[in-house]
Amino acid sequence: MNVKQLDLSRRTIAFAAALIGTVSLVIGAHAALNMRAIDAAKAVSTDQITGSIGQTSRLALVIGNGHYPDAGAPLTQSINDARALSSSLRKNGFDVDMVEDATKDDMVRAVNRLKSRIKHDSVVMLFFGGFGVQAGRESYMLPVDAVIWKESDVRRHGVSIEGVLEMMKEQGAKAKLVVVDASRRNPYERRFRSYSHGLAPISASDNALILTSASPGKVVDDGKGEHSVLVSEFLNNLSKQGSAESVFNKTRLAISRASEGDQVPTVSSSLLEDVQFGEAGG
Repeated sequence: MNVKQLDLSRRTIAFAAALIGTVSLVIGAHAALNMRAIDAAKAVSTDQITGSIGQTSRLALVIGNGHYPDAGAPLTQSINDARALSSSLRKNGFDVDMVEDATKDDMVRAVNRLKSRIKHDSVVMLFFGGFGVQAGRESYMLPVDAVIWKESDVRRHGVSIEGVLEMMKEQGAKAKLVVVDASRRNPYERRFRSYSHGLAPISASDNALILTSASPGKVVDDGKGEHSVLVSEFLNNLSKQGSAESVFNKTRLAISRASEGDQVPTVSSSLLEDVQFGEAGG
């Protein structure tokens, strides 16, 4: 082998070694990038799981019924109330399902949608504005297509508030909040002998907080404002930072004082959870 051949062999070996080193670096860098990508994916997955476990779900079903064929005039406040309350609850972190002028089928479907989404850490709120009737010591929300001529019609066509509360309990809701603005004089009240004015007492059993617009068996007249008296005061207090019990009780006191005792909302509580409204959320 002459000198030129030897020099060529050395250069070939050096080039091959350099090429092998470059390939090794590329492979190593690619492997490192893959590992970082895998680690990042794991971190994102962990964050998502941690967030879903740590975050309390806040659900609300808001029903505003205003156009009843049997009524002399529509309940425009009920629709306005449902829209305004839905907006305020969304600002408080609630996932809101709002239904307007709901038929019986609409209301049943809405309750079933709520049922399917309740988890064991859920704070669940129900609002109903419209006509309500008591029958058999239960209070019923009336859909706009209700045909009421006797007490059994109330059970057939209405949706029991106690029944919705029982569903929330069975689904394991963490806390249950209910606001019912339905203590109105309605077109069905003289159609059957056993009729009773207003709503029946709604029991706040098992971690629940309930606000109704009047005392049991009492009816109130709608004012001339955009919102009902109950919802107007409730929205005012809901915008302030505080606990749910504080918001409910301040609403009751404000209405009682402003009406000089003519309208006394009822608050029933067995709430064990610290549910916050306002900017605090949570």
